[in-house]
Amino acid sequence: MADKTFRPFDPWRPSPVKEISRNQIVETHYFNVDHVAFESSQVGPFERYFIHENNGETVAVLAVTDDGRIPLVEQYRIANHRWTLELPAGHANSPSERPLDVAIRKLREEAGFEAKHYAQFSRFLNTPGYSTQHTCLFYASGLTPVAREDIGPESPRSNVRMYPLEDAYQMVLNGTILDAKSMIAILRAHMGLRTLGD
Repeated sequence: MADKTFRPFDPWRPSPVKEISRNQIVETHYFNVDHVAFESSQVGPFERYFIHENNGETVAVLAVTDDGRIPLVEQYRIANHRWTLELPAGHANSPSERPLDVAIRKLREEAGFEAKHYAQFSRFLNTPGYSTQHTCLFYASGLTPVAREDIGPESPRSNVRMYPLEDAYQMVLNGTILDAKSMIAILRAHMGLRTLGD
């Protein structure tokens, strides 16, 4: 592999394809699906389907107690027919709900905590091949327990499990934690909690 960079990476350089048409074929409260036709100078016309996220970005919260434990929520995920362990996370309820507001709400609703301090420490594209979805990761500290709420029909009263960061890291390595946002946050935290709020 060459170690020389011949051109700085520019994510906004001109597109190699031209969009010809776009039609919305599915509309839901979380996302829409568009059918899009393109033209390429190399392969000619082609079509794709894209998921467009509504009401802003997905948000997840890596919350850490004073004794170094993080809450992970048991979720039943219908699409995959399995239970997962995930950070508290979710979507905005309206276009006016900002990512920090979502983080505060989801930490309270799903994990049963309020936090004195929040800091966004990462943002990533979930599936850039067919979706506009981004996820913002927040670090929360200074936690106080509060009453939880029922979070949905899939897991109407999911359990919250508290794990030391090192245990959560090992569960990422051994495949117990498979949720991407949780894996990214836990791996980043394992590199050093001090850097999350910077």
